[in-house]
Amino acid sequence: MAAGRDDRSIGELFSELAQETSTLVRQEMRLAGEEIGLRASRAGKDIGFAAAGVVLLVVSFLVVVAAIIIILADLGLDWWLAALIVAVVLGLVGGALVRRGVAALKRAEILPRRTIQHLKEDQEWVKEQIG
Repeated sequence: MAAGRDDRSIGELFSELAQETSTLVRQEMRLAGEEIGLRASRAGKDIGFAAAGVVLLVVSFLVVVAAIIIILADLGLDWWLAALIVAVVLGLVGGALVRRGVAALKRAEILPRRTIQHLKEDQEWVKEQIG
């Protein structure tokens, strides 16, 4: 037998290639799952802190809104007009904040880019091995 010669048939080589490709894809999929899980875990914790902060902010904000309405009414406006003015101003500010938040979420990076790149490289490698 010559040095470095492989006596396996084409069928055996393709079978081994299919098995190794399958193993590689499973490993890449596991990596993608771990990567997404890590990001989701971090995001979940951050969302919890943000939610607790939002609850406190909402309560304090409602007290401030009530105080502003009372101040406007004490300055001579009817109660309904004071409440309407405050509601319109808050609606405009709230709409601007929602637009900004939605735009930021659209730019958020949640895809496992490294794993996708590895899968593309693996696909190219398999094509080279077959072709």
